Amino acid sequence: MASTNPTPADAAREAAVEAALAKLDLDAKARLLAGQDMWSLPALREIGLPSLVMSDGPIGVRGVRWTADDPSVALPSPTALAATWDPELAHRAGVLLAQEARRKSVHVVLAPTVNLHRSPLGGRHFEAYSEDPYLTGRIGAGFVRGVQSGGIGTTVKHFVANDAETDRFTANNLVSARALRELYLAPFEAIVENAHPWGIMLAYNSVNGTTMTEHRYLVNEVLRGEWGFDGFTVSDWMAARSTTDAIQGGLDVAMPGPDTIYGEALARAVRDGEATEADVDEAVRRVLRLAARVGILEGAEPVVTDLPATVDGEALAREIARRSFVLVRNERGALPMKPGGSVALIGAAARDARVLGGGSALVFPARIVSPLDGLTAALPEGTLTYAVGADPNEELSAADRGFHLRAVCRDADGTVIGTGSAPGGQIQWMGSDLPDGVTHDRLHTVELTGTFTPRESGQHTFGIKGLGAFTLTIDGTTHYDDVQRPEKDDPFAAFFAAPVPRAQAELTAGETVEVSLTQVVQFPQDAPLKVVGFSLCHQEPQRDPDELIAHAVEAARAADTAVVVVATTDRVESEGFDRKDLGLPGRQDDLVRAVSAANPNTVVVVNSGSPVELPWRDDVAAVLLTWFPGQEGGAALADVLTGTHEPGGRLPTTWGSLPDAPVTQVVPTNGELPYTEDVFIGYRSWEKEGRTPSYPFGHGLGYTDWTYDAIETTGTTVTIRVRNTGTRPGRETIQLYLAAVGGETAADRPARWLAGFTTVEAAPGEAVEAVVELPRRAFEIWDESTNSWTHVAGSYEIQAGRSIADPRVTATVTV
Repeated sequence: MASTNPTPADAAREAAVEAALAKLDLDAKARLLAGQDMWSLPALREIGLPSLVMSDGPIGVRGVRWTADDPSVALPSPTALAATWDPELAHRAGVLLAQEARRKSVHVVLAPTVNLHRSPLGGRHFEAYSEDPYLTGRIGAGFVRGVQSGGIGTTVKHFVANDAETDRFTANNLVSARALRELYLAPFEAIVENAHPWGIMLAYNSVNGTTMTEHRYLVNEVLRGEWGFDGFTVSDWMAARSTTDAIQGGLDVAMPGPDTIYGEALARAVRDGEATEADVDEAVRRVLRLAARVGILEGAEPVVTDLPATVDGEALAREIARRSFVLVRNERGALPMKPGGSVALIGAAARDARVLGGGSALVFPARIVSPLDGLTAALPEGTLTYAVGADPNEELSAADRGFHLRAVCRDADGTVIGTGSAPGGQIQWMGSDLPDGVTHDRLHTVELTGTFTPRESGQHTFGIKGLGAFTLTIDGTTHYDDVQRPEKDDPFAAFFAAPVPRAQAELTAGETVEVSLTQVVQFPQDAPLKVVGFSLCHQEPQRDPDELIAHAVEAARAADTAVVVVATTDRVESEGFDRKDLGLPGRQDDLVRAVSAANPNTVVVVNSGSPVELPWRDDVAAVLLTWFPGQEGGAALADVLTGTHEPGGRLPTTWGSLPDAPVTQVVPTNGELPYTEDVFIGYRSWEKEGRTPSYPFGHGLGYTDWTYDAIETTGTTVTIRVRNTGTRPGRETIQLYLAAVGGETAADRPARWLAGFTTVEAAPGEAVEAVVELPRRAFEIWDESTNSWTHVAGSYEIQAGRSIADPRVTATVTV
């Protein structure tokens, strides 16, 4: 259970909350629990409460408008943050996002995501941390403490078992009580206990037959009862379905608005005797407590009165990126690169980097440093060449590079009523998120209009992502004037469905043309939210892949080092769908094989948010995993490749091929998805099945060598002595795993499980000690017969080492 230890300031805030609550009538209380628009709750002037604002924020704070006019710092993806194995660095990331939130007048950040990497096919895993609940809980707790130290609330999400995207609105995930407790609930419990979050987001899916926004047992009895969580709960957007069941099931806030299951519907349910005002009061009390904590409730002092020091966003983004990069292979000292040598940089993603994931994780940074940008700045002039090699973008993508577009809003008479930005050719206006001066009643058409200057000559393809009536014009010619309809019933189809090609035009590099895409706006009568969402998409001329690869091979053969950047695309990894396979899109595998055959000193940089198959991994000199590295990714890559900094990351999830992966089922059957693997996911399942992954959990190399000299135990306190035996300073991530030693101790547990970790730094030849306290929970299992945690007495082997597959020293402890 969380330890609250109330202070006099806490008591004063609670008094202010009670005083405010006493002034509200039923209608005002019910109104406060319903979103007034996409991102905010209504103001209640009678108690001095302004509107409380929420915003997406796993890697940056977007703000209330989907616009590039107010840029956001874009940090590396959550998988990257977890790869640092550094809760303190996660804390600093949280401090920065709180700073960004205050700048954008946001009170609550909708993060972190602490669902687990149950299967490598999960399409949104880049937004979650790890396959391991202990690592996830530690990183998540650091992030929450950081954000809230800046006076901004968090909503830990998605509670619970929201581990895949397929049919996420309707899937009923069947999970044993033991798997729930030991795996999926564990990060939430750890964060509640150690970071005291001010909010939890309830997921779309059902667990064992009950949708999470109505799950009395998991929300009221476990989260609030057993763990002592005193914050507010909010639905995932459009997840709330039943007024009475939701208020009784523990849901405090239904988002977005204005049409929700709360508000007038909730007040009516109380008057009709279907719900109690006492339940409403409890929910309102928690929302007012949140308002008091963030400092917007009149008469209540905020939790944070002295703000943290200002953080340099660009510097922190660069530091997290290089600390997250995982060097999984480094033969013959290929990295760092030798000074002064020539470098052939190859790959479409080297020029057009994918630095963040799609959906809720998308923000618009003021700048993006690509690998080409970073290496151009870092290497001596004349030593770097570039070749595309192979383009993974086999589909149309955002109309960003070379496009200069604005959105023009008109009424039915054709009069302009407002204009707005259109980053990447995208319009995503939800609820009241409209350009200044524009209202839903007057809005008739939205035109994306501007110019496009191609960087290549040839046949360019243009297309549309979205639903409705569109007119597409390129260089004065109308190519499409018709209605684009959905393939399936999905409320987010306009945002996550694939773009449809609608035009082809022969264009010349450097010659600017006019482009226009107009939508006739329609708002369905039964839609819970008024949404304007569509995109102009584009694909450059498609050159012969064999020709591109041949050109890359020539460049590689002429260079001392070939650096190939391979990547996934937003049609492979994004919110809204799961992955079909783990292969790299396009001809990228062929590219790597061809380049490595021409140059044995080939370094492959893998730009993906989660695992991909690397069938050529044993044929190249080095493999560096860079995740989605954030806006400064290219600069960080140059730091690591040139050796000014070492790659600091360790794998937060197992990397392997799909045929070998033990857990691959993410598609429900008849609406149900059984978690038949029970407590065996990630490295637990790989070991149980006796399968060898490409790279094991916890693996990662630096630029120096380490020996593990000794391990000592005093009870459950473990002291490890390590020595830097290399030639340069370095950082080591010491990992501690427990293994039951026979008999009762086994209790059908995994062969080994992560029980502790820490990082140390040392100069060449220096020895350092690290002390790790093993948590009591590491020696417990969930007993389904008693519905409680059981301490399993017996002997355990403590294995300290560099990964789960590389233990260096061991000791035995009896508990």
